[in-house]
Amino acid sequence: MKAEWICSEERKRWSRRNPKAGRSGADLFVRVTGERFQAIRGIGGCFNELGAIALGWLSPKDRKRVLDELFQPGEGCNFNYCRMPIGASDFGASWYSLNETDGDFAMKHFTVERDRRILMPFIKEAVRRRPDLYLFASPWSPPTWLKFPKVFNYGKVVWEPKYLKALALYFLKVVRAYAAEGITINAIHPQNEPVADQKFPSCLWTGAEMRDFIRDYLGPLFEREKVPAEVWLGTLNVDNYEDYPLTVLSDPVARKYVKGIAYQWWGKAIIQKTRAAWPGVPLIQSENECGDGRNTWDYAHYIFNLMHHYFTNGVEAYTYWNMVLPAGGRSTWGWTQNSMVCVDQARKKAVFNPEHYLMKHFSRFAPRGSARLGTAGPWSGNAVAFGAPGGATAVVLQNPLHEAKAVTVEAGGTAHELVLPARSFSTLHLGR
Repeated sequence: MKAEWICSEERKRWSRRNPKAGRSGADLFVRVTGERFQAIRGIGGCFNELGAIALGWLSPKDRKRVLDELFQPGEGCNFNYCRMPIGASDFGASWYSLNETDGDFAMKHFTVERDRRILMPFIKEAVRRRPDLYLFASPWSPPTWLKFPKVFNYGKVVWEPKYLKALALYFLKVVRAYAAEGITINAIHPQNEPVADQKFPSCLWTGAEMRDFIRDYLGPLFEREKVPAEVWLGTLNVDNYEDYPLTVLSDPVARKYVKGIAYQWWGKAIIQKTRAAWPGVPLIQSENECGDGRNTWDYAHYIFNLMHHYFTNGVEAYTYWNMVLPAGGRSTWGWTQNSMVCVDQARKKAVFNPEHYLMKHFSRFAPRGSARLGTAGPWSGNAVAFGAPGGATAVVLQNPLHEAKAVTVEAGGTAHELVLPARSFSTLHLGR
């Protein structure tokens, strides 16, 4: 087997090195076992307006470089599983929905005109590079007139049939409007973070409300209208298993419509319990934790630990939050957050941040259709392994320590010793 070792240190990122064949006495090892776990649907990130605007500051050549690095097969991250907001997120240029005409229950004034100008060009560039891009969509807030009080931040959906029917129709309109623009939305997740009362666009739901909306309105409408998009239970920021997964999935009619569950943030606390209780229900991680805008190497190590936790507990996809942001990463409501790429408007320059390289260590070598492989040994707590459809194996490793460590990787009847630099990430790719 041909062995390729790629290593990233804080000051020397994505460098190709030579692994040493065989064991040479290292006590630390990770063994890739014969166990095969979940198939991987994909890895990607979220499209947002501020990222789309920042890309517009770059020269055509530099913009192409960033987009190729994110999406072009064989070029960089190979992203193929992404997310988009329906209306404004906290990283929208301003707050909006796709229909703010009060009382328009028939959705006659629904429009994606703003998205055509700002968000869609970003998505279309990804689709042009990845025609197989899987895209899921969720609102941070429904149209304000469907809520009480009528505000983007806070509030709840008015719990009356005509409001709930209108919201289901809103989702149908989203899927069809984007399809008319050549963008396939593969799944609808009814609400971003349904238990978050935020200063930015948000909307509160209980698990019982989500169950009833999916069971009685959204699911039947999509089924009746033969909408090709799936309905998922997401995107959940809950740490109470009973309130959402158990409440929704234990209803057999609602369960019929739910094609998977999406967890983010607090959901990491109950993903293991969900996997054990519902082994046949697909799980994904729908929003990477977002940091504070400083984009440090230390925070990238925190994200590796999250990725290890989610993958080893059965997620089939992992989604980064803001792929691109203006330098500083400041949202419209004042919170600074990390991103894979920052764009400096004054210098018209793109900077690739630490988490870009971390994501690339996973996504480049775990294409759709890969399977997570079992690992064993004292370094397995710092490694995740994947088997690609063509037979290659990739082992992503972290050295979180402040000293170099010699670690042996055993896979496919071969052994290779890697001297992992302090505070580094590595991928050992074994192919033919």
